[in-house]
Amino acid sequence: MREKIISYCNTLGLDTLGFIKCREFTELRSFFYDRKEKGLENEFEEEDVEKRINPFIYMEEGKTIISIAFPYLHNVDYCDNGFSVYTRGTDYHKVVKSYLSKICEYIESLGGKASSFVDSNFLPERYIAYLAGVGFIGKNNLIITEKYGSYVFLGEIITDLEIDCNERNYEEIKDFKECGSCELCYKSCPSKAINPYRKNSNICVSYFTQKKDLSDNHIKLLKGRVFGCDSCQEPCPYNKDKEFSKIEEFIPFDFMNSDNTLDLANINNKGFKESYLRTSCGWRGKNVLKRNALIKANSCNVDISKIKTDSPYLNDYVNRLLNSNKI
Repeated sequence: MREKIISYCNTLGLDTLGFIKCREFTELRSFFYDRKEKGLENEFEEEDVEKRINPFIYMEEGKTIISIAFPYLHNVDYCDNGFSVYTRGTDYHKVVKSYLSKICEYIESLGGKASSFVDSNFLPERYIAYLAGVGFIGKNNLIITEKYGSYVFLGEIITDLEIDCNERNYEEIKDFKECGSCELCYKSCPSKAINPYRKNSNICVSYFTQKKDLSDNHIKLLKGRVFGCDSCQEPCPYNKDKEFSKIEEFIPFDFMNSDNTLDLANINNKGFKESYLRTSCGWRGKNVLKRNALIKANSCNVDISKIKTDSPYLNDYVNRLLNSNKI
C-alpha cells in the first residue's frame, strides 16, 4: 500500500513524502500551553490546544497521516520587489488542495477513506513532516528537505488505511543536529524573532506584513517588504544548489515578478480581484497589501500624498507616514 501511494504521487511529480501513525501528539501539549501562558500566540493560531494535537478530531477512524512536500521555487530570476518567493504564483491553497484531492481519490480506489488538509486544520504540519521524514526542522523553524531545501509547501492526508510507517524520534528535534553550529538564519532575521533562546512569531517581520494594525516600529522593520520575509531562508546552506519545482502553477505571474509597488498602491477592487487575489497573499485583502506598498513607496521617497484612496484605513497610514518624516 505504501509503495502504491508513493508511486502514484510520483506520477504527479511529487517525490518528497512520508507516513506516520495517526495519533495524538501528547508530547506537544505542554509546549502549546507554555506558548499560551507566555502570550506567544497570535490571531492566526487556534486557541484550543486539543485541536492542535488531536488528528482524530478531523477523522475519527484515522490510522495514518501522510505528509507531502510541494516545492515552489522555479528556475527563474526573482525580482526583489518585497514579495516573498512563495507568493509569486497561483495561490498554493488551491494548487496543493487540487493535488491532494487526486491522491485522496486514488486512496479511495484502493478501498480506503481519506481527508486532505492544507492550512485547513490546526495540526502542527512541520512537526508531522519532521516525524514522517519529509525533512528536518532547522534553527529557522522551517522544514528543510534534502531535495528542495525549505522552499516547499506542506499538505497532509489522513486515511483509515494501515500503512507502514517509520516515525522519527521526536526527542531529536531539539538538537538541530543538521544545522550544527551554523547561525546564519539567526543573524539574518531582521527582528530577531528567531534566536538561540526563543522563537517568537509575534515579532516576525512576515507576520508584521500580515497584521492589520502596525506600530511605527513595525513600519520601520518592514524595510521594503510588502508580503512575507525570506531573510532566514536566503542564507541557509541547505537552500544552495537545490532542485527546482516542476509544479507549473507556482511559476511566478509576470505582475508578481516585477517592480509592482506603485501599481499595487494605486490598484482598485477590479484590478485586485484579477491579479493579487489569485496569489497566496491575496487572502489578506486589498487594503493591507496596498498599505504595505504605500509604506515601501514612502521609504523610496515617492510622494505618496499624490496616491488617491477613499479608504479611511489607508488615509490614516498615509497621514502617519507623511507626518513622521519618512518612517
